[in-house]
Amino acid sequence: MKNRPQILFIAPLPPPIHGSAVVSQQIMKGARINEAFSCDWVNLSTSRSMEEINRFRPIKIWRMASALGKTVWLLMTKHYDLCYIALTCHGSSFFKDFPFALFCKLFHKKLVIHQHNKGMANDIDKWPYRLLLPMVYKDAKVILLSWHLYPDIERVVKKENVMVCPNGIKVIQDSEFIVHNQEVKTDDTVEMDRKIPRLLFLSNLVESKGVIVLLDALKILSDKGYSFRCDFVGSETKEFSAMRFSEEVNKRGLTSIAFYEGQKYGNEKEKAYTLSDVFVLPSYDDCFPLVLLEAMAHKLPIVTTNEGGIADIVENGMNGLIAERCKADSLAVCLEKMIVDKVMRKRMGEAGWKILMDRFTEEKFEERMIGIINAIC
Repeated sequence: MKNRPQILFIAPLPPPIHGSAVVSQQIMKGARINEAFSCDWVNLSTSRSMEEINRFRPIKIWRMASALGKTVWLLMTKHYDLCYIALTCHGSSFFKDFPFALFCKLFHKKLVIHQHNKGMANDIDKWPYRLLLPMVYKDAKVILLSWHLYPDIERVVKKENVMVCPNGIKVIQDSEFIVHNQEVKTDDTVEMDRKIPRLLFLSNLVESKGVIVLLDALKILSDKGYSFRCDFVGSETKEFSAMRFSEEVNKRGLTSIAFYEGQKYGNEKEKAYTLSDVFVLPSYDDCFPLVLLEAMAHKLPIVTTNEGGIADIVENGMNGLIAERCKADSLAVCLEKMIVDKVMRKRMGEAGWKILMDRFTEEKFEERMIGIINAIC
């Protein structure tokens, strides 16, 4: 049997659950990837919950030191054809991650950086980013989730060193999807038969995901007399607690419309999707939200923004509607169309399913990743 390329993967793994960690875990467990390559893993994450992110904890220093020590040991004792790192390219997290990339370079290993975030354009003129970013990215290949994200790194990374690999998710096949819907209806007949449309926001409670903008849009629709419900599902964060959410809802008089449901995983998360009619994510700081793919897998029409690589996922008028970033009135207009037009919702949901199956399945993602890694090796 031909020797498989040896790859050292340095990437965040859950918990906590966020886009980069979810994709890294998907790669780690991918049957095709593990068949194609001999893989070793180092967990780049120093947080174990959303509450720990952006907070100082002494244990985080120990976790970083342990991960760095493991990386150096593996580089010393094994021959790798490629080092893969999913680092954060901006902010304080960059200073945690960049030493891993420099050690790979110190051992003269080929390096590919999988970019799940953005913000480099805002930092490149600041000290010490203007020194460290070119040092980290020099001669490295970069995997972007969309070409729409290239302007963020163009001052540091040449276009010829960039490859694009959109994310993908594991999809329940159509027959299984129908059975799942029927099972949920049996358990929740009253909920499923309610006449008012149900909107779903599913993301960690972060302002940049558009929580406040959405609440303002819901207020506009409520004042117009529309009947609907909006469920907010996701983890509390340092900047947005359940208490703050409740205060914002009360302030707008939305206590009978907007509900925070907390975190949901597994079957509970599936149920949240299945009980909903429209998925909404008015994000103004994102790259390639996996939740949009999950919503498409449940045949939900989407209301979102043209942020980051979202334009590759949602086509305005095809499988969803695009609102202006940070504009509650624009978001309200899009949601209003969804609320009043059930036929359009169904058409867009079906279109989203087809787009997902054509472009964004787990199988297609793994094929793209394998092709990129083999091309670099």
